[in-house]
Amino acid sequence: MTNPILIVEDEVKIATLLSDYCEQAGFSTQLIHHGDEALEWLRSNQPRMVLLDLMLPGADGLTICQSIRKHSDVPVIMITARVEEIDRLLGLGLGADDYVCKPFSPREIIARIKSILRRVEKTSPQDSRLGLDTNSLRITFENKHIELTSVEFRLLQTLYDCPGRIYSRDHLMSLIYPDNRIVTDRTIDSHIKKLRKKLVALGVPEDPIHSVYGAGYKFE
Repeated sequence: MTNPILIVEDEVKIATLLSDYCEQAGFSTQLIHHGDEALEWLRSNQPRMVLLDLMLPGADGLTICQSIRKHSDVPVIMITARVEEIDRLLGLGLGADDYVCKPFSPREIIARIKSILRRVEKTSPQDSRLGLDTNSLRITFENKHIELTSVEFRLLQTLYDCPGRIYSRDHLMSLIYPDNRIVTDRTIDSHIKKLRKKLVALGVPEDPIHSVYGAGYKFE
């Protein structure tokens, strides 16, 4: 039997709703409403994925996520009640695969679950044919190539090197502009737009740069 999706959420109605949608999508689930009980369950069980609320009685979501990452790379989607919390979570570098803010659409959660599982459970990553040449600032795909600007290349390489990791706009700006020049967060959006056009021109079939609402960007 396939390992279940562990749903750690103290609001019973939300947990039940998530469970119902997961099971309709063909996943088995395990519901836990207390942080300490989640830690105990994880000591002897291996979930397929974890949907983890930030605010829990007992051990909170931060503690649980940190505990998981000490011994497992199981996918984790963190759920928070406040958009501003996402920036703090990103800054802590917890290693979660995605972040969702309440209120959310259960259908969106299912879509994110499927997307992450496709990525982590594939035997050969979709982006394996995409190559980056730091010497020429050139990217290649299926024997075709296209040149990027130095800023575009640094931006793509940052995202590409850590697939699935979400980078906030502020974090990306600090990485691609090490001279600390004054730019706005919309500058990142502009570079992403240009990168996407070049990837399309290169023939990449699906956009690998994903926008994460209220959080930033990730590469999948």
